Amino acid sequence: MMRLTTVVFAALLALMVSAQLPSVGLVPPSDEPTGPLVRIKDIARLRGVRSNQLMNVGVVVGLEGTGDSRNSPGAQTAIANMVKEFGISLDLSQLNLKNVALVLVTAELPPFARPGNRIDVTVSSIGDAKSLQGGFLIQTPLYPAGDKSRAYAVAMGPISIGGFNVQQGGSKVQKNHVNVGTIPSGAIVERGVDTQYEFNGRFVLELMDPDFTTAERIAGAINEQLPDLGAVAMDGGGVEVFSREGIIVDPVSVLARIESVEVIPDTPAVIVINERTGTIVVGGNVKIAPAMVAHGGLTVRINQYNEVIQPLPFSGGDTALQQNTEVVGKEDRVSIGVVNPNATIEDLAKVFRTLKVSPTTLIAILQDLRAQGSIKARIIIR
Repeated sequence: MMRLTTVVFAALLALMVSAQLPSVGLVPPSDEPTGPLVRIKDIARLRGVRSNQLMNVGVVVGLEGTGDSRNSPGAQTAIANMVKEFGISLDLSQLNLKNVALVLVTAELPPFARPGNRIDVTVSSIGDAKSLQGGFLIQTPLYPAGDKSRAYAVAMGPISIGGFNVQQGGSKVQKNHVNVGTIPSGAIVERGVDTQYEFNGRFVLELMDPDFTTAERIAGAINEQLPDLGAVAMDGGGVEVFSREGIIVDPVSVLARIESVEVIPDTPAVIVINERTGTIVVGGNVKIAPAMVAHGGLTVRINQYNEVIQPLPFSGGDTALQQNTEVVGKEDRVSIGVVNPNATIEDLAKVFRTLKVSPTTLIAILQDLRAQGSIKARIIIR
């Protein structure tokens, strides 16, 4: 068995340079918004139009010995109940099925979904399964919260986990998180949700990411590009749209015109970190103050291997198996990266390439830079 432990040292030093900047010749910032033009339909939705979450407990089969153990009998009980419907009786006390796992199945039912449409499914292990790699989700009905009278979708299919988990001879190699997977288009909608919205001469657009600046820009764009309509920002999360003629005869046509209007949204500085996959996404408007990053690592490897011990000739002893342990330590050289004034995301990426850090270490450095104050952005961890 091999166990890898990485001890990371990160030293962060802020460099104060604002006092050295010249106070003359500065160009005042422009009031004109900058950024890409996007359609209103991509950043706002009609009030009353929303998605609904579906879930249930299911069983994954076909695992290669990486399923739930007897310490988590839920999957085996579910299998016994399922095969009983086909006239097969199983004794739970004699079951030891390592190729099945009990999972939580979740999905999101979009608005205006019709029976026959397909939606994506997420599958998460509940018991002590080591991996869902290669598994197949048995047919599982999905219900909304608080209503199990009728299934709104039925999920089934092979699971994709985006990683692997290999064990052999006491050694283990794992990439990404292997206990959560997805089934693209893995559920068939059996029942749609009635979407209700009102058109009494006016309606409300709700921003997907509430922001006062973006709401004001949406209202201004509608007033400018659609003269027969009027719009006013109610707050950071909603824009009220009304007909200047007092009535909306064809609401679908009006909404289609509004959705096509383009605006420049005001995007906040955000860094998104997905610890399951090691993915890090940094927005282009993230501001970086001067800083120094020092990174060094101590790696400790513990190797265990078996050795066969033979008895002496004519001693009457038995052959024995002895387990040996070898501990190897290695300390890497400390790498230092400097973030200069007026640095961009590209400059920060160059520093990280110089440090040659792993995704796990990079996540820790970004969090420390945010805590120290060098990165002016909100960090979202998924």
